[in-house]
Amino acid sequence: MYDTVKGGDYLTDQDAAMVLTTDAPRAVIELEHLGVPFNRTDEGKIAQRAFGGHTSDFGKAPVKRACHAADRTGRVILDTLYAQAIGQGFQFFPEFYMLELLRKEDQVVGLIALELSTGEIHVFHSRIVLLATGGSGRVFKTTSNCFSNTGDGAYLAYQIGIPLQDMEFLQFHPTGIYKLGVLISEAARGEGGILRNINGEQFMKRYAPTIKDLAARDVVSRAILTEVREGRGINGYIHLDLTHLGKDRIAEKLSDISSFVRIYLGIEPSTGLIPVYPTCHYLMGGIPTNIDGQVLDEKCIPVPGLYAAGESACVSVHGANRLGCNSLTDLVVFGRRAGQSILSTLKHINWEILPVNPDHTIRQRIDNLQHSTGTERLTDIRKDMQQYMMDHCSVFRTQEGLQKAIMQIESLQERYQKVYIDNCSKRFNTDLLEALELESLLGLSKLIAICALERKESRGAHFREDYPARDDKNWLRHTLIRKTPDGPHCFYKPVVITRFKPKPRVY
Repeated sequence: MYDTVKGGDYLTDQDAAMVLTTDAPRAVIELEHLGVPFNRTDEGKIAQRAFGGHTSDFGKAPVKRACHAADRTGRVILDTLYAQAIGQGFQFFPEFYMLELLRKEDQVVGLIALELSTGEIHVFHSRIVLLATGGSGRVFKTTSNCFSNTGDGAYLAYQIGIPLQDMEFLQFHPTGIYKLGVLISEAARGEGGILRNINGEQFMKRYAPTIKDLAARDVVSRAILTEVREGRGINGYIHLDLTHLGKDRIAEKLSDISSFVRIYLGIEPSTGLIPVYPTCHYLMGGIPTNIDGQVLDEKCIPVPGLYAAGESACVSVHGANRLGCNSLTDLVVFGRRAGQSILSTLKHINWEILPVNPDHTIRQRIDNLQHSTGTERLTDIRKDMQQYMMDHCSVFRTQEGLQKAIMQIESLQERYQKVYIDNCSKRFNTDLLEALELESLLGLSKLIAICALERKESRGAHFREDYPARDDKNWLRHTLIRKTPDGPHCFYKPVVITRFKPKPRVY
């Protein structure tokens, strides 16, 4: 709990951190019983490795805490739980894309989705919707996120009046493959990998003397960029050194990573140094929820019929900077709590009548896109947006840069009104899909920049060069932003502090 709160730079709600860390051991054992093939020690116990920010005795020394399945833990959890769900008879709708949430008065009553294989629009009438739609890393040029992480779930919630929380806090993972952004997992440094500058120096000794390369991700990302800025980089990047681990250990513990490096770089990691650079990895903010996954409105009252979990949700257990491993733990702990809450409340929720012609607006929107006579290509707008966000709203931020980013995004939103697509077919129309996603990306980009401009301090992953100090007196509070007739409006709520009082971060 201490590491989670400290890693989140004290913006973490400590009641949520207590739930997460208390329930995590049970969650790991449950996953193991469901069939997740965790690595084992020689004694047959679940193996654990070091990860960034994991310490013993309240920060005094690194500790091996991360349970893992080689370097693909998330993937094997996904595969295992999907197989279990199929075995339980769950019905899935693969290749469906959510277009709109349906809200009648205060209650969410369903959603509208596009079936990609046919182009048909479907209305799902429901008593409860749970959003688990992931993050929004595609607002940036360099990201470890997949192409579908365009933040649609959060933005569609915003569009029906749900506020979004702590959107200024986006984590840049320190070790993405240079220029590509493909993730080199923290497992590499957990197994003993070392970051080196042009002089071969293990430079993290200067930034985090106690835990060095396994400091929290925001600390390591800023250290890497500082080395590059001050001329100690190698052609704009730094090196990750795994050569001392040996070929056998890399093959056993880091097989995915070594495969990525061979495929994308043509480098053998047991003999060559890997060029790395920070890559957008995780959104700490999102749709505000309580510890049972219920989505909260601007008055912190649960919205009937709407839940959220995972990266699209903000409990807030990650605060200003997520600790390594806490994403998967968040998913299985709070996702389960949301499921239990749904099960207990479902019998008390009535079927509400859908709005009249609920899909009329979205059908008109799609028709307008497919028959647009505009002159703007969506790829050009998306490329400009991602570059503007990298330039002004990534690891280092300033007031001037953020103001420029907001104006540039607003200009792109005007250009978006003239966007056209080449493909007007129904089946697997990826042009249409990307055009719909772009609207969410542009909207979220503006919200992120506005929240970052408003927060006049540096905390966790949000670093303002014009306000380099953390300001607990004025900014130990969550940012919320909601849609109003006059545009986005920021307001705030207090952080829940139960045990650990804010103190300076020392590594």
